[in-house]
Amino acid sequence: MKTTLDELQAFAAVVDGGSITAAAERLGQTVSGISRSLGRLEQKLATTLLRRTTRRLELTEEGEVFLAQARQILAAVDDAEEQMAARREQPAGRLRVDAATPFMLHVIVPLVDSYRAAHPQVTLELHSNEGITDLIEHRTDVAFRIGTLRDSTLHARPLGSSRIRVLASPDYLARCGTPRRLQDLAGHTLLGFTQPEGLNDWPLRTPEGTPLRITPAIASSSGETLRQLALAGAGIVCLSDFMTLEDRRSGRLVPLFVRQSLDIRQAIHAVYYRNTALSSRIASFLDHAVQHLGPRAFER
Repeated sequence: MKTTLDELQAFAAVVDGGSITAAAERLGQTVSGISRSLGRLEQKLATTLLRRTTRRLELTEEGEVFLAQARQILAAVDDAEEQMAARREQPAGRLRVDAATPFMLHVIVPLVDSYRAAHPQVTLELHSNEGITDLIEHRTDVAFRIGTLRDSTLHARPLGSSRIRVLASPDYLARCGTPRRLQDLAGHTLLGFTQPEGLNDWPLRTPEGTPLRITPAIASSSGETLRQLALAGAGIVCLSDFMTLEDRRSGRLVPLFVRQSLDIRQAIHAVYYRNTALSSRIASFLDHAVQHLGPRAFER
């Protein structure tokens, strides 16, 4: 059996207080409890640490040697606890964040400067992956996921939802015309995703009452690539609001089928493992994101 911290604390308290009774009062335990802890400790070490007389307790030679080591261990534990308490008050250390490239560029990157100003002791690592990454394999602390969550082992904090819209650049519409009906899309260049196929479901109701699934003429795994293609006038695209807000405000991308569009939204969550305590770094970053994005995040 291994020595426990409780036994080390009892031993040190007895030496410091000069008696088992004083140690019990100091630690808020019973006299019999402290006595049993000392007995177990000596039994585990197979040595006598204290000589008990009618008047006082005296350290044996072995007890003096062991006491010095015990004090070092207890001091190290106290120091570690103080560091953890300090981190709770002021988050520190490395925080690895993962998100798809568009979300990283349009949502996370604008948060970095203000977050670092508030938490200068946190070192950020930002990783972009277009697919679903394994948090443990990639040593990721927190990831931002868009769409339906499938991994039940993850703890998820909802951040909001982002509507998807059909868009095109004014240049493309000037060259190729503005589609007014679903049938008109057959004569246009459609930009879509290589995977998953569900991202090629556009918020336009078919005669069957379901969203329109398009077959892209140009496909990419990256929403940011599709955005850049649309801005360059390469075709019509369907993208989430979180990455096109400024484009729509400036007129670089124009919404199409405004009245006919279905209100379809992509849920956005921050995820981390359930069996991992939520560190102050993760909590501080998510709290900062929620505060910065506001109560109606992405609904613009």
